[in-house]
Amino acid sequence: MRMHLTSAAAALVLFAGVGAVAAEDVVITPEQDTVVREYVKKQPLASVKLPGVELNVGTPVPDTVELHEVPKVKYRYVVIDNRTVLVDPSTRKIVKVYD
Repeated sequence: MRMHLTSAAAALVLFAGVGAVAAEDVVITPEQDTVVREYVKKQPLASVKLPGVELNVGTPVPDTVELHEVPKVKYRYVVIDNRTVLVDPSTRKIVKVYD
């Protein structure tokens, strides 16, 4: 019985880890990337200053920062420190940083 519970616990931890990794994987298709790039050029935003925030994939964007829609893309964008970033609105984490 003890071995069975240990195996079940190990499997649960393994599957939870797999789910977390899968959630972190964000795939932006070339079509979506083109839509974002063209839309951002046509709809420029003022840059927001966020001292101390590193613009990396996975970094959360504070709730105080307004995210803007991109047509046909589930992600939102904002310009932070003169760099456009794409953000998942459900987690508010950066999914792509444009230079």
